[in-house]
Amino acid sequence: MSKQKIQAPKGVSEYTPPRSAAFEFVREALISPARLAGYQLIELPVFEDTELFTRGVGESTDVVSKEMYTFEDRGGRSITLRPEGTAGVMRAVIEHGLDRGQLPAKLWYSGQFFRAERPQAGRYRQFYQVGIEAIGLDDPAIDAEVIAIADAGFKSIGLSKYRLEITSLGDAASRAAHRVDLVKFIATMNLDEATAARATLNPLRLFDDKREEIKQAMLKAPLLVDYLSPESKTHFAQVTHYLDSLGITYVLNPRMVRGLDYYTGTTFEFVHELLGAQSGIGGGGRYDGLMAELGGQSLSGIGFGLGVDRALLAAEAEGIINEDLFVSDLFIIPLGEDAKVKALSLATQLRSHGKNVEIAFGDRALKGAMKGADKSGARYVIVLGDSEISSGTLELKEMKTGATSSVKIDALLTALSK
Repeated sequence: MSKQKIQAPKGVSEYTPPRSAAFEFVREALISPARLAGYQLIELPVFEDTELFTRGVGESTDVVSKEMYTFEDRGGRSITLRPEGTAGVMRAVIEHGLDRGQLPAKLWYSGQFFRAERPQAGRYRQFYQVGIEAIGLDDPAIDAEVIAIADAGFKSIGLSKYRLEITSLGDAASRAAHRVDLVKFIATMNLDEATAARATLNPLRLFDDKREEIKQAMLKAPLLVDYLSPESKTHFAQVTHYLDSLGITYVLNPRMVRGLDYYTGTTFEFVHELLGAQSGIGGGGRYDGLMAELGGQSLSGIGFGLGVDRALLAAEAEGIINEDLFVSDLFIIPLGEDAKVKALSLATQLRSHGKNVEIAFGDRALKGAMKGADKSGARYVIVLGDSEISSGTLELKEMKTGATSSVKIDALLTALSK
């Protein structure tokens, strides 16, 4: 009796060839602008002390109240799989003294994150993000740079059908003044017990409620942008001025509330028009006060998290994922043992010059090996036998057109590079 197959847990995003090549392309495209801007890699654990997220992310958020994977380890400690990246980065910055060096501390990360959500297209229980954090300076130009890096990442993939939405969530004085009037307004609403409790912890959460009746009721709610202090107004005006100078288009969205409580000041989200309900492909903002909340200095910071899964879905929706980007340059078919030795040597040489080269293994007959070359999608194929080795010349076949050309083995790299 055969054993039942074990499948991946429900709601896990995983990638296998050939789609994994497209996933890798998207991830690297999102990381590259951060590297070019001087951000350095920080590699973080995928689980942390649960208190990091309850304090850092906020107890009123759905992330903390409903979606965290939390468990007790063998030592009786409460551990949580990371639901987002910023709190972990901030913990590491404090723990390793990165806030005591050159500021801003500029860091990037990528990897898996975990939320116990109802799985659907674009919403997974394990998902992938690329993120950056610039910690230590409250300079509007840094806000603009962070947004520009995210925009450059999406553009380098080739995405065009997205919009940038931005707002300001103000400073402590702005939010305190707004909260007084917002609480008065919410008191007039007929809320269920759970929603009322969430609003008590953070009344801004009601702007993020997806239920139609709540959305309609909140249309008349006072907006935080109308309560910005002079300092917050000036900061946000400078951010938009920098974005204008960079030619980055944006839409002001005064009702935007990110799903995490630590956001202050400049806040933004990238929304893709072809993804339906799960249209957000990335976002972020400034988080004054988060470092102090986690036991560090009172330093400001700003960052983003970009969804690799969502960005890939957006690229596929726009039809811009070209499979030719992910195929090998050359497929070598060796005929005989001497040819196999030569093929290994030739492949190693070409790979050292950045060429993607595959070899037909398994001593298959020529017909079967050619089928393998065709399935590989390689741009070119060569057959390497005793006659080709002795003459030093072989036939280079372009798979797409079938055209062949006679090439010296020593000149193969040059031929592939043309």
